Amino acid sequence: YLFTVAGCAAGVLVGHPFDTVKVRLQVQNVDKPLYRGTYHCFQSIVRQESMFGLYKGIGSPMMGLTFVNAIVFGVQGNTMRYLGHDTPMNQFLAGAAAGAIQCVVCCPMELAKTRMQMQGTGEKKSTRKLYKNSLDCLAHIYKREGLLGVNRGMVTTLIRETPCFGVYFLTYDILTRSIGCEPGDRYMIPKLLFAGGMSGVTCWLSTYPVDVIKSRLQADGVGGVYQYSSIADCVRQSVKREGLIVFTRGLTSTLLRAFPVNAVTFATVTLVLMYARGVEEGPKDSEPATPVTAHHTQLQQQAQASSL
Repeated sequence: YLFTVAGCAAGVLVGHPFDTVKVRLQVQNVDKPLYRGTYHCFQSIVRQESMFGLYKGIGSPMMGLTFVNAIVFGVQGNTMRYLGHDTPMNQFLAGAAAGAIQCVVCCPMELAKTRMQMQGTGEKKSTRKLYKNSLDCLAHIYKREGLLGVNRGMVTTLIRETPCFGVYFLTYDILTRSIGCEPGDRYMIPKLLFAGGMSGVTCWLSTYPVDVIKSRLQADGVGGVYQYSSIADCVRQSVKREGLIVFTRGLTSTLLRAFPVNAVTFATVTLVLMYARGVEEGPKDSEPATPVTAHHTQLQQQAQASSL
């Protein structure tokens, strides 16, 4: 368990600076843009706000990653057992179910993260700090806007996460079956990393336009001024002012982040599950490992990499 959490935490530490850049690019004012692109955004944040500027809002995903990953992999595994057959369609359905349920934690977590990432833009030491940390941010929002405010962007999060996680697990299943990730393979870990990384990339590409709208809605209202009245209004205004290219804002940094973060996450979870199942299903200490039980254990292990 600790190994899995450590792997996911490492993914957050590596990926969060890219996420900060993504959010800044997604929500910046197109009439007075602060950043020209991904590299310029990185450079500007480090120069104006120091390296710590890239890690604004990291407290929220760090606190929520345990719950989110527990929900995602737990729901996905239980749904697969309920469906009974390990097919690509069932992998998609199980992933979609997991994505939908984890929105309960994901939405408030990302709201706090987004607000913290936008706070003090361009300032090394913010003189008008509205939020002290992620928890204070949620408490502040709840005090002013109630439960609806804390769940701002829930519909767009649901629209994004449901198909997104379906694609996520479907891609991983197809890739691990195609390239072969058996426990005895000397290249098993690189293959798991590749499958996990590509799953993250395809997952983000499948619903990225929705993520742009979600970020804009969650960043909207800071200081009490609201620009968008609904999801449709946000889409309409964004397309009218910036064209369809608005749906690709921050995509480069998102894909740069998606591969390493999801490679680490999926490989870690898969290896831990394979080890745990090997311990549970191996022959008991009091019983010798007969050729029949050894062969049975080997067959079970070969199915574990592709079928979580």
